[in-house]
Amino acid sequence: MPILYSCCFAVFLFLVLDAHAPAHETSPQAESGTKDQSARGVVYEDKNNNQSRDAGEAGIPGIGISNGRDVVQTDDQGRYELKVDDDDIVFVIKPRNWMTPVDHDNLPQFFYIHKPGGSPKDFKYAGVDPTGPLPESIDFPLRRCSEPDKFRAIMFGDPQPRNIKEVEYNTHDVYERVIAEAAHGAAFGVTLGDIVFDDLSMMGPQNQAIALIGIPWYNVIGNHDLNYEAADDAHSDETFERVYGPAYYSFNYGPTHFMVLDDVMWHGPTDDAKAHYHGGLGAEQMQFIRNDLALIPDDQLVVLMMHIPLTEVTDRQELYRLIEQRPAAVSISAHRHFMEHRFIGKEDGWRGKQKHHHIVNVTVCGSWWRGQKDERGIPHTTMSDGGPNGYSVMEFDGRDYSLTMKPVGRPADYQMNIYAPESVSLADLPDTTILVNVFNGSVRSRVQMRVGGRGAWQTMTQVTMNDPAFVAMCEREKAIGLGVTKPHQTPHIWKAALPETLKPGTQLIEVRASEESGNTFAGRRVIRVEM
Repeated sequence: MPILYSCCFAVFLFLVLDAHAPAHETSPQAESGTKDQSARGVVYEDKNNNQSRDAGEAGIPGIGISNGRDVVQTDDQGRYELKVDDDDIVFVIKPRNWMTPVDHDNLPQFFYIHKPGGSPKDFKYAGVDPTGPLPESIDFPLRRCSEPDKFRAIMFGDPQPRNIKEVEYNTHDVYERVIAEAAHGAAFGVTLGDIVFDDLSMMGPQNQAIALIGIPWYNVIGNHDLNYEAADDAHSDETFERVYGPAYYSFNYGPTHFMVLDDVMWHGPTDDAKAHYHGGLGAEQMQFIRNDLALIPDDQLVVLMMHIPLTEVTDRQELYRLIEQRPAAVSISAHRHFMEHRFIGKEDGWRGKQKHHHIVNVTVCGSWWRGQKDERGIPHTTMSDGGPNGYSVMEFDGRDYSLTMKPVGRPADYQMNIYAPESVSLADLPDTTILVNVFNGSVRSRVQMRVGGRGAWQTMTQVTMNDPAFVAMCEREKAIGLGVTKPHQTPHIWKAALPETLKPGTQLIEVRASEESGNTFAGRRVIRVEM
């Protein structure tokens, strides 16, 4: 993976000429204000990486191009044509073994924004400047880059800095950790929404910090990344578009197809209701999803990346119908500030033969940077399920995938908390329960315990409850005037009673947790048995 990075990524790093568009001709095709226009152009091999089509740089056939609704493929000369209106983004769907340019912040440049009139001017945070008439040719450069079947991607949930101080928290607590662990070998990274916390001017410093990780970085829009002055959903992502491009899109890496979805539906204030949002996709996005998936082989792994968990999206049933017959599909979100694996079945209207795996990812900011500060001046920000803040690394291999949760501020193998009394009497052994919070655990995990270093492993029982240490910590912090987070009833806690046959003395409790992927993690805690 490091070799792949150096030969295919570094050549793009500082060479993109326009942060909003691929190279294109400047002569107008039609006057602005026309609602029914056709965007035309070429997807070509940019052999010298100058983002301009030169003599001898051939067009690439069979590449997907979209306006956010329709998807067309380039012809044998790399040419395409599709309709656009006066508020559209034309984007290329990156194919396997090809790479789009990136800008100085490692943000992929795969789109052209067509907004002749620009974004609304009364927004607090700037949107897109007027782009003028539609260019005669909107051309997309690609570079060859070999992509293996097996690769990794980094997943950030909710960095969500509200100011520059919290950008620094993110940087020192998480990003520096990722940079130090360059051996992760990730091909790219994704932020699963809430890139910032309402102050959209923080997108710049945030992007600059994440760029130091040194890999292309894709972004999902979250509810805290919106222009709150917008009267409707269509104009709620103007700043996001200026910085990151389309709010939903897709790309391929290796044999895997990735779809970035915008599942935050914004409603401006009315006489009857305050401004608010809900989980939803909308008709235009569903049209794009249908057209995009129609070109993806049924046996190809599809990864859906969104902000609000899929089970909280109002029009998810239509999406279910599109993915439930596919043998390989997984989805991942953030938003909830706890970690959870949901297996969607008939109880939620899913009709597929196998349940759909949806991952609610660990968050970078944990519980919004709350809690007492450590020696670095950074809050512990424990999530509401009792787990530490952090990020995830997903590994893909053909149709198979796995996810490893990476805690920060702790060793990589810190994957569970074991709760036991410091001491217990022989008489109380039968009534003493050991609890284990396995941060990345699910109903498909197997958690076992043994005491004393010998004998059979005892299977523990999964329960849903508040993490007891988190509840106690919240009470302590509330007593000293710190803001606290409401505990979440987490399903990844297991329990078991201590064996009645323990002898007096100091005993070692061992716990092992096995995931469906084959990963196994261990934890230990010492307890004292008294007469």
